[in-house]
Amino acid sequence: MPPSGTQTARVAEKSISRIPGAVVAALLVTALAAGCGGASGGEGATAGGAPVRGGNLVIDIATPQQDFDVNTTSDNESIWTYDQVAQTLYSNGPDGRSLLPELATGYTLSASRLRWTFQLRHGVRFSTGAPMTSRDVVFSIRQALDPASTWKFIDAPIRSVAAAGPYTVVITTKSPWAPLLADLALFANAIVPAGFGGKTRVQFFARPVGTGPFEIASWTRGQSLKLVRNPYYWQPGKPYLSSVTYNAVSDASTRVVQLEGGQAQIIESAPFAQLDSLRSSGYQLGLFPSTRVDYVTMNELFKPFRDPRVRLAISEALDTRAIMQAVFFGHGQAANSPFMPTVSYYSPVGLHTGNLARARTELAGSSYPRGGFTVDFITGSGDPVQTAVAQIVQSELAPLNIAVKIRQLDPSQVTAQEQSFRFGMRETYWTMDIIDPDEYVSFVLDGTGGAYANWTHFDDHAIDSLTGQAETTFSAATRQSLYTQIQRLAAADAPVAWLGYSPYDYVASGAVRGFDVYPEGNAHLEDVWLGG
Repeated sequence: MPPSGTQTARVAEKSISRIPGAVVAALLVTALAAGCGGASGGEGATAGGAPVRGGNLVIDIATPQQDFDVNTTSDNESIWTYDQVAQTLYSNGPDGRSLLPELATGYTLSASRLRWTFQLRHGVRFSTGAPMTSRDVVFSIRQALDPASTWKFIDAPIRSVAAAGPYTVVITTKSPWAPLLADLALFANAIVPAGFGGKTRVQFFARPVGTGPFEIASWTRGQSLKLVRNPYYWQPGKPYLSSVTYNAVSDASTRVVQLEGGQAQIIESAPFAQLDSLRSSGYQLGLFPSTRVDYVTMNELFKPFRDPRVRLAISEALDTRAIMQAVFFGHGQAANSPFMPTVSYYSPVGLHTGNLARARTELAGSSYPRGGFTVDFITGSGDPVQTAVAQIVQSELAPLNIAVKIRQLDPSQVTAQEQSFRFGMRETYWTMDIIDPDEYVSFVLDGTGGAYANWTHFDDHAIDSLTGQAETTFSAATRQSLYTQIQRLAAADAPVAWLGYSPYDYVASGAVRGFDVYPEGNAHLEDVWLGG
């Protein structure tokens, strides 16, 4: 759809009192009081003595791994687990804005900026013991170019990939492509054995093989997944752990109980209301700087959401400052841009938010001037953030005569409902997989991509054009200008209602050492060990 302007909006100064007391009370009931006990520990990643080899780490995660096929998966749990098994030519640095050589040791770029020549690391083997060579790299990148892939927009600029020796690979792009090095750090470009090691694609991705620190030992879909040490891992002495087990525990409070009972050593996404209590009880609290932005999506196959003024009215009605305080208990901040502050080329352009009078004005000028429609809002059961946001949205849209019907699903069903477009709204979040904002813009805002603009069917041709320009220039200043324009247009179009930014939150027992989470969400478990 055409842009509705490039104006920016001031974030209204509102207090949490805008959110009805009954809703806040419901949130507090959802977040149960934390239990007592636990080992000593501090905030963030831990150190403490020389690494100890051995031990079995158990991590409780909020949702199970869905799918390891790199052409179809898009859920974080699958991606972050796959990162432990398979590796890429380059990987994201700990600052979230730099790249480090991983299976490549370096590259050269031709004067035309079309031909990239990569030198591969010698002595790398897959967990089967087979050596990794350029043949595997060529196969891996070529299979990622599948036009049916969800991630085809990432590798679409690649014209060809070829071996120039056992440890040299040449990638040629169709035009100068600034994000290529970052793109190669995407999990979908991880290196796997040529020909899938003699297996079919389905067979291979049921239990994928890579060069990472761990390999898959067992997988009970929807419940648990166990990784064991890769005996052929190329980094000497690593990983320290013998195994890592992920247990899917959808209810946040149950994850806390299991941490306290010793059934897990690390839990993901504890209720924000409990974090301070858990820390005071001696558990290690990790609030890691993230590329996470929470937002409410609006499916434009639902007719009212095709009108940008309806979407703007909804964004205006939501008091994001109050929402972030109520839901994240002071551990986040309201969004002031479609981009995250931790992402390159972020610009605080301002968002339409927290002004009910302006919301009414926008709605009055829309094709639904009096509201009068009911919208389906899907949430994952046991997820305190999704549930809380849905309740607040329901309350804050009522004055616009927009009825929100909350439909709770098993967390494993939410993604399936979203990607088959059987929903009206949902609360979700984005985290970067690579350091270049092109991934985020292409997936969330570009309507020509394979993800239908984050499953919303939004499309703004001006944003699409600016995205293309930003992809083909290597000038940082020019890219900053282009991405600032994109952020302003997205703020005006309101394809989603951006809520705010929050850290990755993990809670760990005092025995866990070396655990750190990078801004893109990947944890390097090869560096983790269990102390006394």
